Amino acid sequence: MSPTLHPFKSVSYAGSAPGVKLLVTAAVHGNEVCGTHALRRLIDEIDRGEVVVARGQLTLVPVTNALAFHKGTRNGDRNLNRALGPAAVAREFEDHVANWLCPLMAAHEVLLDLHSFNAQGKPFAMLGPRNNRGGTEPFRHAADEEAWVQVLGVDRVVDGWLGTYVRGVARRREEAGERAGGLDLNPNYGVGTTEYMRSIGGRALTLECGQHRDPNAPEVAYQAVRRTLAHFGLTNDAPPAREPDIETLSLHEVVDKRHPDDRFSRDWQSFDALKAGDLIGVRQDGQEVHAPGDGRIMFPNTAAAARQEWFYLAQPSRRLAGG
Repeated sequence: MSPTLHPFKSVSYAGSAPGVKLLVTAAVHGNEVCGTHALRRLIDEIDRGEVVVARGQLTLVPVTNALAFHKGTRNGDRNLNRALGPAAVAREFEDHVANWLCPLMAAHEVLLDLHSFNAQGKPFAMLGPRNNRGGTEPFRHAADEEAWVQVLGVDRVVDGWLGTYVRGVARRREEAGERAGGLDLNPNYGVGTTEYMRSIGGRALTLECGQHRDPNAPEVAYQAVRRTLAHFGLTNDAPPAREPDIETLSLHEVVDKRHPDDRFSRDWQSFDALKAGDLIGVRQDGQEVHAPGDGRIMFPNTAAAARQEWFYLAQPSRRLAGG
């Protein structure tokens, strides 16, 4: 579908005093609309004068992927939140989105990306890496993100996404052989909005606000944005209180499907507890897949194709201990 049928839209407000430049995005996936409702509510409140942007710049994008939003599906032509970056040749709708969105991110310092998820569960946030100078995701704003994530209003935080993804791609490439191709063998395929924002020097968090149809998810998104505005001083609201007891988990391994008929041993949900030796699934050839240690299962995907992520493993972390 022609991108001209789905124009890109952002709404910006500038305070009268200098401050942080904050970008908030929603509906990067078209069936994740809680953030859309929250941002449209906030736009109405700002326009009525009920919320005042006193400092800095606030830009809101209620619908990031208009084609997917119009279709009511996760993707338009493909997943916008994978291998995100400017496209030299725009072939798919998401390429056009990226060529608009990436410069918009570059014009800001902080990104909050609002999402929801398919299975039942409580909201959680995805945090970036610790400070490092490595090649995968070099970063120097870990303390800022850690302070921010603790005031979003959620009590579960996960980190380790891109590093785990890249290690999984390396193993996949080794198993597939050098002649194999495809985006699933590209380490940059794990780069989405927040990873791209960090790569250009910004700070970013992903907030998973709840199940897609959870009636409370738009409120979770709205309160997180209001807390973010107060935290960074864009409004005159009092600084938000820190969550007193946050569960922190780190992704450490991704396991791929090898065959479409690989199957789970039960209906796993993200954050289900695992004990060492628990049977997670059975391969098409009968090989059993067991938990290598205690921890949690994350993002189990029964619909995964062969050579795609089947599930992730996470372990408890003390990264935010002591706040």
